[in-house]
Amino acid sequence: MSLEHAILGFLNYKPLSGYDLKKIFDTSVQHFWSADQSQIYRTLTRLTERGWAEMEIVEQSDRPDRKVYHITEAGRVELHQWLLAPIPLPSSRTAVLIQVFFAGQLADEEILAMFERAADQVRAGLAQYEQIPQQIEEYRAYMESPREFFCWMLTLEAGFKSAQANLDWLEDVIRRIKNGEMPAG
Repeated sequence: MSLEHAILGFLNYKPLSGYDLKKIFDTSVQHFWSADQSQIYRTLTRLTERGWAEMEIVEQSDRPDRKVYHITEAGRVELHQWLLAPIPLPSSRTAVLIQVFFAGQLADEEILAMFERAADQVRAGLAQYEQIPQQIEEYRAYMESPREFFCWMLTLEAGFKSAQANLDWLEDVIRRIKNGEMPAG
């Protein structure tokens, strides 16, 4: 997924400023896609250069003027074409598995500690997943139909199930190490 398409998707709901987009990223898609403020602003510039978005200056009396971005018809066409494209498969490159691959060079207690740390991180991630439905509830009003919220929740379900599968595997490895199933080094 490109950041451009994510921003177009949000702008398709309603016009937003760069600040608003950052807030939405941090509360709705943080579990699978992040963006920092500077990336968002650079991308908004590219979107306007390509004619996929337009910027409007909104005067404010008590604050600096806001730059609010609107999706254009060309942006809607681009978003629609991107949505129709085949879903790319996840990368098979997994940094954690390359670390596991070479972990046999460590002492048993170091390997066990490595897996226990990883399991703790996954548990913390699962706890964050549980908070996401409440965080994204405020954006439900942006959607024109319940089916859009359903698709939002599918991303949460995928992330939760993936994290749970990782935790199940990590806990199984920890159990096997503690039961002495690891060959002596």
